[in-house]
Amino acid sequence: MPTELPSSKKKRKRLFHTAVTASGSIYNTWQCRVMYYWFKKQKDEPNSDMGGFTRILHSGRPDTFMDEIPTFVAQPLPDGMDQGYIVLNRPWAFVQWLQQADIQEDYILMSEPDHILVKPIPNLSRDGLGAAFPFFYIEPKKYETVLRKFFPEKYGPITNVDPIGNSPVIVGKESLRKIAPTWMNVSLAMKKDPEADKAFGWVLEMYAYAVASALHGVGNILYKEFMIQPPWDTAIGKAYIIHYTYGCDYDLQGKLTYGKIGEWRFDKRSYDNVWPPRNLSMPPNGVPESVVTLVKMVNEATANIPNWGS
Repeated sequence: MPTELPSSKKKRKRLFHTAVTASGSIYNTWQCRVMYYWFKKQKDEPNSDMGGFTRILHSGRPDTFMDEIPTFVAQPLPDGMDQGYIVLNRPWAFVQWLQQADIQEDYILMSEPDHILVKPIPNLSRDGLGAAFPFFYIEPKKYETVLRKFFPEKYGPITNVDPIGNSPVIVGKESLRKIAPTWMNVSLAMKKDPEADKAFGWVLEMYAYAVASALHGVGNILYKEFMIQPPWDTAIGKAYIIHYTYGCDYDLQGKLTYGKIGEWRFDKRSYDNVWPPRNLSMPPNGVPESVVTLVKMVNEATANIPNWGS
């Protein structure tokens, strides 16, 4: 008996395309450059189902990094439509990209600039279900009364709305083509509804994606180990992504001083208008593995990206 099946019989890889939305600000741009550096390093490693990559730039105009990072230029929402909530440009940018771009892969990973890929990612979705990270602060049951305005009872129990945002999510491309316009419309409707706007605040667009996915009957496998969020998650464990959304503040004894600027700190918001320097100082002894790994990976990326800071 042959030890290998003919190539036509081998299991076909279920490649996914990684898409990241960005505004074109210095803040988003340096994060995208770091993110893309690690994407390229992980892409061709064993166990990877990672295909192509696109930065969906919703500023409406090309920038100087188009040659470095594969980029699709999307138009922003008309003036005033986002009502000061710039995140509403994300679903609209995805709608444009899905309609206009030639996407070879059958699946999409929706990621974000402040994601660092710590190892190659396999296609975690299956059987028509998406694969998503469950957020503790997305609580459909708690807000059932508000959500029923957008997810009527005829669509089933409120538990059909998963505790997720749009990222990280791996989902079938054709499913996302159906979900994205609904995601955009639900986001706009929620923003116009005072009760929903007050209830959901800065995570409104995450609730809108969860509702849109449920409206189209696309459930999600919830992967707690999809990503970690320092400083609260202290170990890398089996995670694929480090999401550095929270500031990391420590004293020189390695004790967390969250809510108070630490003697040592790494917070992406420190670099909203300036590029982080190369060779950031390493955290003190006693700081958890997740934070140490994050800083090491940022430093490796900035050391190897040409023209850093330009």
